[in-house]
Amino acid sequence: MHDIATLLGPTRTASIAALAREVSPRSIGRWLETGRLVRLHPGWVTLPEWADDWSVRANAATSYAGGPLSHISALSVHGLVDDRGRQLHVLTPSHHRVRTTPWLRVHRSRLASGVVIARGLPATPLPRALIDTWADAHRRRRGFASVARGAVLRATRERRVGTEELARELARRPELAGRTALVELLGLIAGGCQSELEIFGVRHVLDIPGLPPCRQQHEVRLSDRSVFLDAAWPEVKVAVELDGAAFHGSQEARERDLRRDAALTALGWVVLRFSYRRLTRDPEGCRAEILATYRRRRLTADRIS
Repeated sequence: MHDIATLLGPTRTASIAALAREVSPRSIGRWLETGRLVRLHPGWVTLPEWADDWSVRANAATSYAGGPLSHISALSVHGLVDDRGRQLHVLTPSHHRVRTTPWLRVHRSRLASGVVIARGLPATPLPRALIDTWADAHRRRRGFASVARGAVLRATRERRVGTEELARELARRPELAGRTALVELLGLIAGGCQSELEIFGVRHVLDIPGLPPCRQQHEVRLSDRSVFLDAAWPEVKVAVELDGAAFHGSQEARERDLRRDAALTALGWVVLRFSYRRLTRDPEGCRAEILATYRRRRLTADRIS
């Protein structure tokens, strides 16, 4: 009596050809007829209780297609998005005869990209996966662009990829869908933006007539660590912090912000905090407060000097 689970191995899926080296084709045919095995892709099978498991389907897809997970499926195993939908994306050489199905979306490419292992699965490297997903989002699926944009922001914010790496990958794709928007986003990130709220701030609040440009992600050394200010005018020690709910919604985070502000105050800084609500509903009022604070600090500094 064969243990089918053991025959399938650690990936919990195998090709019929591989199984036929261990058991007779008659046994495999009987297992398929009786439902003890189910097909995932042509020639690839698993147990019925594993058929909906994303990692099992991904292992079968990459083995069947002869290429790595790509696009948003690659971003999923890289841990940047949660897209474990029905259809998996794989990248295959242009000469492979593998077709797109409701369960598998095949992308053929002559571009060299390499393969990495992410969470035990072969995938395109992160820069390639981000650029591919961006192109796909701007070419096909409505509402998907925000997911691709969020993935780029998160990957750069967590320093998993740099804007230079993405720019190099982008340079190889002159006809990329959504290219102009991505170039603009990379420019904002390179300038110091790490979130959509900071991008809004740069565009609508922090560019204030009469003030010099602010410094984004300005580093200040405290007694025990360095902190990075969302925006700062170091010449007068005025800082602006943009409080998005996703990052500052908990009591613990608020207490951490208060301690940080107290430490900055002890060094002579004035910290202006603007909530998401105020920043987006009253950008003009935020600009006026920053301008007034800057001018007061400038006047004080001039008097002292």
